[in-house]
Amino acid sequence: MEKKLKRTKYAEERLVDLTLCIKRDKKFVFECTLNFRWGASAHIENDDYDFAAGLSKLLDVLDQKVKKENDKMQEKK
Repeated sequence: MEKKLKRTKYAEERLVDLTLCIKRDKKFVFECTLNFRWGASAHIENDDYDFAAGLSKLLDVLDQKVKKENDKMQEKK
């Protein structure tokens, strides 16, 4: 899991915090809340029967959110 989270290492300077919650019922439910240093926040939710696939999908969406927020901030400057 740590190896997969290293994919978001580049966003470290843009984030105040990242909260990741993983629940398991019949399938894995991944919830992630991001708080950016400029006051924006984002909530991502994903579910999957396979842990690795679900986490990978979540990190893909997280990566897109960070890039989108970063682009918004670059446009405002």
